[in-house]
Amino acid sequence: MDFSAIWQNFDLYLGGLRLTLELVSGCLALGLTLAVPLGVLAVYGPLWVRVPIGIYSYCFRGTPLLVQMFLIYYGLGQFEAVQQSIFWPVLKEAYWCALISFTLNTGAYTVEIIRGAVATMPHGEIEAARACGMSTLLMLRRIVLPSALRRALPAYGNEVIFMLQGSSIASIITLVDLTGAARIINSRYYLPFEAFLTAGLLYMAITFVLVGGFRLLERRWFAHLRPREG
Repeated sequence: MDFSAIWQNFDLYLGGLRLTLELVSGCLALGLTLAVPLGVLAVYGPLWVRVPIGIYSYCFRGTPLLVQMFLIYYGLGQFEAVQQSIFWPVLKEAYWCALISFTLNTGAYTVEIIRGAVATMPHGEIEAARACGMSTLLMLRRIVLPSALRRALPAYGNEVIFMLQGSSIASIITLVDLTGAARIINSRYYLPFEAFLTAGLLYMAITFVLVGGFRLLERRWFAHLRPREG
C-alpha cells in the first residue's frame, strides 16, 4: 500500500471532514428543532394535525435518502415556477439541497423517536401533574419533555450515527465531503483502497467521539437508575 499520495493531499480530507461535520451538525440541529414539536403534536395534537405529521414521517422513512436528495436537487429544478420563485437561489445550490434533504430525513425519524417516547410516558406521572393543577403546556415543559427526551436518548444516538454515515451520499451531487475527497484521490492516483480506507478511518473516529459523548450523557441522565453503592 502507498499512502504517500494520501499524506500529500490530506488537506483535501480535512476540507471534506469540515463539510461533513457542517452538514451533519446542521441537519441534526434543524431536524431536532423540527421533530420535538411535531413529535409532541403527533401524540397530543388534534386529528387534523396528527395525520399530516404521520404522512410526512411515513413518506420520508419509507423512501431512500438518496432518492429524496435527487428529487430536491434535480427534480425541483425542472419546474419553471420553482426557478422563478424566491427559493431558487437556495434550491440551485448543492449544499443547501443536501442540507434540506438530510434535515427532512432525520427529522422524520426523530419525530417517531420523540413520539414513541412521549406516548410511552408513565400514566401515573401525567395524572400526578394534572392533580397538581398543571396546564397542558406546563406539564409538557416540566414533566413530559424532560422524561421523554431522556428515554429517547439511546435511540437518538443511533439516529445521529446513521445520519453521519448517510451523509456520504452528498458527494454524488458534487459536494466534496469525506467520501468526495476519497473519490477525488482515487480518480487522481488510482488508489481506491488507500483513499477510501482513509475516509473510513475518519468516519470511524467521528463515530467513536459521538458514541463516547452519548454514553457520557446517558451516564449523567440515567444516574438515578444506577444502584447505589454501599
